[in-house]
Amino acid sequence: MRGIKMKALILTVAGMSTRFSQSVGYECIKCIYHENDIKTCILSRLLQSNQKYCDIVIVVGGFKFDELNQCIDREFIEEYDILTVKNEHYFDYGSNYSLLLGLEKAFELGADEIVFSEGDLYVNPDDFKKIWCDDRDVITANFMPIDASKSVAFYYDIKSQVHYIFDSSHETFEINESFTTIRNSGQIWKFKNINRLKEICINLTEKEKQQGTNLIIIQKYFGQKKRETYSLIDISNWINCNTVDDFRSILE
Repeated sequence: MRGIKMKALILTVAGMSTRFSQSVGYECIKCIYHENDIKTCILSRLLQSNQKYCDIVIVVGGFKFDELNQCIDREFIEEYDILTVKNEHYFDYGSNYSLLLGLEKAFELGADEIVFSEGDLYVNPDDFKKIWCDDRDVITANFMPIDASKSVAFYYDIKSQVHYIFDSSHETFEINESFTTIRNSGQIWKFKNINRLKEICINLTEKEKQQGTNLIIIQKYFGQKKRETYSLIDISNWINCNTVDDFRSILE
């Protein structure tokens, strides 16, 4: 381990990636998809960007888990410290369960600091450096247009408290209160208060564990914090890889 404190990166890649597979023409695991070189896949880029800053990478998979595991063992395990966790309920539970499994593994390992990133993002390595090197909790934003068909957004209410919004049907957003700011989320967060995070996870209801999105844990953690107690980091180069065209734009 790099030092006294143990830093963990959680990547969730359990979903079926239906939109991506449809754009490719066959069922595939989005994070390890490549066309010529495995080093161009999203997982490889995420590992490269974070290698200098974290002690362990926890990859939570589900769909085609054996294929994912075999790829990691073959291509990445010698270069990176990686653990895989299987989400047996990737099909019938919401994304909150994948994050919960990743967090539980990080707690078990004794992590003092945790960064969570969606596993289908391309982010400039310099932006990951900013996240890791910041000495506070972190939420992120990007400069892409806010679009309900693909965005996770957040806004600040008149009390400067953050609220995350997402439509799982990818149709519309609805905000039923006054707000001062709205941003497109960078879908990467850093947690430094591990005891608070553990408390949130322990007190999740069965419904929240099974049906909720990962924004439930994130909202519970950041929603009650004063805006000045955590950092908002703007991500300069950000691509959410929803289709194969998004993947190819990363190559460009």
